[in-house]
Amino acid sequence: MISPSSFAAELEEYQLQKLRRWPEVAICKGDVNSIRVGSGTNIQDNSLVHVAKSNLSGKVLPTIIGDNVTIGHSAVLHGCTVEDEAFVGMGATLLDGVVVEKNGMVAAGALVRQNTRIPCGEVWGGNPAKFLRKLTEEEIAFITQSATNYSNLAQVHAAENAKSFDEIEFEKVLRKKFARRDEEYDSMIGVVREVPPELILPDNILQNKSPKPTQ
Repeated sequence: MISPSSFAAELEEYQLQKLRRWPEVAICKGDVNSIRVGSGTNIQDNSLVHVAKSNLSGKVLPTIIGDNVTIGHSAVLHGCTVEDEAFVGMGATLLDGVVVEKNGMVAAGALVRQNTRIPCGEVWGGNPAKFLRKLTEEEIAFITQSATNYSNLAQVHAAENAKSFDEIEFEKVLRKKFARRDEEYDSMIGVVREVPPELILPDNILQNKSPKPTQ
């Protein structure tokens, strides 16, 4: 879902493929070219996605973001391509014609100059961005897991946003009354809590809520 407040201009062409998470404060400006965002991709707060009509050589420069990509907070993507399962760190800037290949990583704060190609399995950083090292297998796996984590978080947010005001207020009361931390946290601070084994809510606690089926 994309909030209307996230639009900075009328979009010429905008394609979404089951976009999982796009916060309201991210800006997508497809005013002079097209933008495509793939499935399972997350674009985080304060990021800007823009396009270019063409560069000095006349090349058309839409912005294309593949599947299962993570774009960190405050990143700027301008007329570039980020392929599937790539990672762009917080505050990074990708200029016109940049291509980040699959499983490529741009480090936080990096400035990637025009027409730079970041190969698969490499991490680039700095200003201007340069090759730093190869990614480990664990880091490549993390890129995919990062996208999955944000996809799952989006589903949690959607479920919470679907709740009625009465449900939210009642759950606030319950959380306050039966507040608890996990066992590891409690053991660290030396707290033992008494928690009811099961909290069963009356069917009539919320208005207009159908009774629970009996088993």
